[in-house]
Amino acid sequence: MVAHETSSTGTEELGHLEMVGTIVHQLTRDLTEEQIRAGGYDTYFVDRTAGVYPTSASGFPWSAASMAVKGDLIADLTEDLAAEQKARVTYDNILRLSDDPDVSDVIKFLRAREVVHFQRFGEGLRLAKDKMNEKNVYYVNPSFDK
Repeated sequence: MVAHETSSTGTEELGHLEMVGTIVHQLTRDLTEEQIRAGGYDTYFVDRTAGVYPTSASGFPWSAASMAVKGDLIADLTEDLAAEQKARVTYDNILRLSDDPDVSDVIKFLRAREVVHFQRFGEGLRLAKDKMNEKNVYYVNPSFDK
């Protein structure tokens, strides 16, 4: 269950990236030069015109390096929980700043999915700990430590 849930959640997370990228594209594709300058979008525009380039709000580009994978079930599920919470907080912050109801509706949907993912990873972590405890191998890496 945990492996299937993790892979389907990962696929859904890529869908989230696509949805946010689509929103950014829709909001920026018809900007005038004056709007680009007034909105502080000029440095981005110089490098990427109005193309969508996945970055954090501070401009740090997304990369696979942001995915922390240790190969340990407990560590990886805990990291997944943290990632879902961080995404939820980001969506909360966007909602605080958004005055566009269409954008806010999509962000609310994405935020709700992060909450569900957090719950599923939490259940997975609980099940993994219970299973490991049954075998009296608690907090070890079961892939290597026998």
